[in-house]
Amino acid sequence: MDFNKIPKQFCENVVAGHSQENFVLLMSVGETAQAYALSPQHMKRLAQSLAHQVEEYEKSFGVINTKWSPGIESPIQSKDIKGSGG
Repeated sequence: MDFNKIPKQFCENVVAGHSQENFVLLMSVGETAQAYALSPQHMKRLAQSLAHQVEEYEKSFGVINTKWSPGIESPIQSKDIKGSGG
């Protein structure tokens, strides 16, 4: 797969939530969003990969100044998904 040929969109916001069984990432672009469910193992590998990419970026371009605000509740909860079937 040639990653340079894949269409790209600027992700404006990412929200994460979890249950005991999975993590959910919601990525929004404008008024549309896409949700992805990941196993706990896959989520941890993703977090490790992202941390590595940020570390490499900062080695090349300098420290990224930002603030993380924990405690923002995901708009998609597992209980909502399970309860929508009827």
